[in-house]
Amino acid sequence: MLSILYGLISAVGWGAGDFSGGLAARKTGAHRAVFYSEIAGILILLVVVTIVGEPVPNLRVWLLAMLAGVLGTAGLILLYHSMTLGLMSIATPVSALLAAVLPVLVGMVREGFPGWLTFIGFGLALYSVWMISQGKDGVTDILAHIADLKLPLLAGFCFGLFFVIMHEATREGATLWPMVGSRTGGLILVSLYLVFTRTSLKVNSAAWPYILVNGVFDICGNGFFILAAQAGRLDVASVLGSLYPGATVILALFFLKERLSRAQWIGIAAALIAILLMTI
Repeated sequence: MLSILYGLISAVGWGAGDFSGGLAARKTGAHRAVFYSEIAGILILLVVVTIVGEPVPNLRVWLLAMLAGVLGTAGLILLYHSMTLGLMSIATPVSALLAAVLPVLVGMVREGFPGWLTFIGFGLALYSVWMISQGKDGVTDILAHIADLKLPLLAGFCFGLFFVIMHEATREGATLWPMVGSRTGGLILVSLYLVFTRTSLKVNSAAWPYILVNGVFDICGNGFFILAAQAGRLDVASVLGSLYPGATVILALFFLKERLSRAQWIGIAAALIAILLMTI
């Protein structure tokens, strides 16, 4: 139960982070928003880890965490880029689905079959991610947009590897320092991207509150995912964390007055049933 609770909190954190990050990206550009969010996150984590006094982990943990951060940030860059080239209603659910499927396969190999009710819950959760991520018109003919799937699939693969490798980095109990390492790896990658693309670092002042909020919520999402995987199974933590699009659309409903489509309401209902099945 504790693992499920942490997994749900991680989904809320990531969903709120995506919501605030999306608002920041509208004001100053996606890649600058990611860059400054990484910096804000590192600074916040350094303050917290100094107060908590968590022991510094060994080199293996640092390298794994930095690799996870590189992959996670690469996934974000690929996802944002795919949204500028193809259908957003395809990019988001495809990447989220693959991000959940990969840790499920790894979890079942390493930890065994989770039980039929939990497995059915996995299926419903993945279905809910797809439905919740649909826009007003939905995906009417995905086969006509196969070419648009390459980048979202690669982004989802990066996110799934982030789940798996970050879990491996934190298996010995460390939480905060691996998160510092992860964001450091991500910051290095996005910095190189900005340098090679010669992107300006200038930020619209109106974007700063959203960037800071994004940094805080992303840290919460990462932290509670780590706790969920430590307290239970990797596959359960990953599937629950992948429900983050639900939190994003609900926040958009309340704060931006965006209306949910019928498909999104069905997705939310499926998510609730999936959570129930995983708790039985």
